[in-house]
Amino acid sequence: MSEVYASIQNRIRAAAVAAGRPADAVTLVAVSKLQPWDHIAPILAAGQRVFGENRVQEAMGRWGERRDQVELRLIGPLQSNKARDAVAFFDVIESLDREKLAHVLADEIQAQGRAPRLFVQVNTGEEPQKAGIAPGEADGFIALCRSLDLLVEGLMCIPPAEGDPAPHFRLLGQIAARNGLAKLSMGMSDDFETAIACGATSVRVGSALFGSRT
Repeated sequence: MSEVYASIQNRIRAAAVAAGRPADAVTLVAVSKLQPWDHIAPILAAGQRVFGENRVQEAMGRWGERRDQVELRLIGPLQSNKARDAVAFFDVIESLDREKLAHVLADEIQAQGRAPRLFVQVNTGEEPQKAGIAPGEADGFIALCRSLDLLVEGLMCIPPAEGDPAPHFRLLGQIAARNGLAKLSMGMSDDFETAIACGATSVRVGSALFGSRT
């Protein structure tokens, strides 16, 4: 698995250079959700330090004793009643996607004195089954988050499974640019090189790195 890890890192660096960007411009987020520890341990041992998790409780169980070794990102939907644990445990929450959650996170951050970095999730394909702010509502939502003193540093998207993801990545970049946001979390196992060409600053890779989930 360390060889697979090295190959993925090399592909990320090559894609960045091909796009005229520094080789180290893109962060690999290893999507460890649902993976057994014997799949994760070799990647951790190889030097990977940024991991993405889908569920708060699952992440706390997996990483609790190793919390100081890694940066953890919540990349799955966040229920409002899990916001307290998420604020306490994660370094980054990438799935800020609705007004109620923004208010709850603002309250928890104030109460805990701890502020994870935040990404607004944009539903670029406006798919009803997916979470995320509609593109046309993103500017207003980002403004709302800022009015609540939330530390929004970027945007995240999951393009439709079918079709070319590039227009969705470019749309996310346009929304970020006009709102002064520097970070773009976009691109997964099948399309991360396309995402990097479109300006991704982090890519979320699971199956290409770990193999199929159990």
